[in-house]
Amino acid sequence: MKFIPEGELGTDLLAGLKQGVLYAAAALVLALPPAGLATVRSPTTTPARASTTVVAPIDRGGPFRAADFDTHSASADARFVADWAADSGDSRGLPYIILDKRDARLFVFSADGLLVDTTPVLLGAAAGDDSVEDIGTRPISLVRQEEKTTPAGRFVAAAGRNASHEDVVWVDHAAAVSMHRVRLVDPKERRLERLASANPADRRISYGCINVPVAFFESVIWPLLRQTRAVVYVLPETRAVGEVFAGAYDESMKLARAQPDRPQAVKISRQ
Repeated sequence: MKFIPEGELGTDLLAGLKQGVLYAAAALVLALPPAGLATVRSPTTTPARASTTVVAPIDRGGPFRAADFDTHSASADARFVADWAADSGDSRGLPYIILDKRDARLFVFSADGLLVDTTPVLLGAAAGDDSVEDIGTRPISLVRQEEKTTPAGRFVAAAGRNASHEDVVWVDHAAAVSMHRVRLVDPKERRLERLASANPADRRISYGCINVPVAFFESVIWPLLRQTRAVVYVLPETRAVGEVFAGAYDESMKLARAQPDRPQAVKISRQ
């Protein structure tokens, strides 16, 4: 007998099941990376770590195009993946989102690589880059602390609703991972206080879902994604970026990142 866990994990999973066979088929199609593109997500696995498929990097030709973070600071890994996405066109005309798990921070970009906005977020309580295979079918009481992970990789996210009829954005439907407004389920968790903390470690509290400040969800996430999809790049924290986004991590990209001001590097301008 399979169980639907209570709380954040179960609420979102149950919603997915209620959306029926058609949604499941659509989710399967959306989960597949576009043909020929450079990054793939390691399949969920337990307990062994999945290997990352290495494919040929995209060779767009012409000058290198960097993402525009405006005046916001970001880690080298976040800038690398954002720049690669902007230069390669990996999102295929969709907006894209970088989730830096080590910094517990979300960066939302338009399709052309311009930063829309950024925010701290709450993430899975445990460090790890894969989801346990049956995590979405267990009662919460049987989910161990080390299994509360937010999986790393490339995902095609789509808007939906949970069992409470709340708007959510599905990131990894199979693992019941969604992006949603922060929920104040248990006052002892102090989720709003954690969101305000400058220490990324304080923002590790969820069962794997990405908890977004309410104002940010309603002013940035939902207006952007309620009528389209987005590519979400979740950066690893126990592995190197080159292991998860293998095809993107080629010598030409490393050179471009190391020399962002070289003449052939073009920064996308804001209009």
